[in-house]
Amino acid sequence: MIFVALLYFCVACSLMWLACFPGGRTWLTGWMFGVRSRLGRMAFRRPAWPTGLLPDRRDLRAVAQSALRQMRRHWIALAVLVPAVAIPSLLALALRTPDMLPSYEPVEALPDAQIAALLRGEQLVPPSDPPPLAFSTQEVVQVRPMLVSASRNWGLMHPEFSQRLLLAFKIMKEKYGYDMALLEGYRSPARQDALAQLGSAVTNARAFQSWHQYGLAADCAFWRNGKLVISEKDPWAMRGYQLYGEVAEQLGMTWGGRWKMMDLGHTELRLRGVMRR
Repeated sequence: MIFVALLYFCVACSLMWLACFPGGRTWLTGWMFGVRSRLGRMAFRRPAWPTGLLPDRRDLRAVAQSALRQMRRHWIALAVLVPAVAIPSLLALALRTPDMLPSYEPVEALPDAQIAALLRGEQLVPPSDPPPLAFSTQEVVQVRPMLVSASRNWGLMHPEFSQRLLLAFKIMKEKYGYDMALLEGYRSPARQDALAQLGSAVTNARAFQSWHQYGLAADCAFWRNGKLVISEKDPWAMRGYQLYGEVAEQLGMTWGGRWKMMDLGHTELRLRGVMRR
């Protein structure tokens, strides 16, 4: 964007110079004719560096004096044209946003206008958590160790992420009939290291290498008949994870089901610059 603004400024200034100053047009025409003549002569001799292509000092001095005379003569036109050329370029530089920079890490645009409107307007309220005993059953502990001590406090998560996640819960319920449950949201650095010590089957990320530490990730599962259903061995749950991944990606989140080491219940929102703090 900066390069485009500078290019526009240079081209506009050059065109204005040629339009307002006859001396400029005369010099440009003469210079182009001289280049053409020299190139024609070079075709009949051994190639050499075309040192004579550039105008000499006397030509440049004459052009500068002519330009000053024309500026004094057309000062009213310049007072109008210079702001017209400079203001758009300066506005483009002043109003540029981070997504115009090469290092920007964009969040996927929302493809659905209705989803985008919901995120801009409606503030969704977190559902009530399942009872604590639901997180300590044998089935749950086998799949997700140390889940009992996990944080399910929606207030500790980033507001933008929590609203997208709640909207995903709403769509899963109303469109597909799946009740979603939050297993873990924010995760402290100490807990992240403790989980990493359990091995790569649990997590490969150390402290501050996971979006959980920034309140921008969550692990979720399904609530059916008063029980948590986590294991993808259940065909109903596996179908739910696929649908949940599609919904999450439509909302601009990253789904762990796309990873080489799949984490089907995991979603995260990768905001620019967070991991570098």
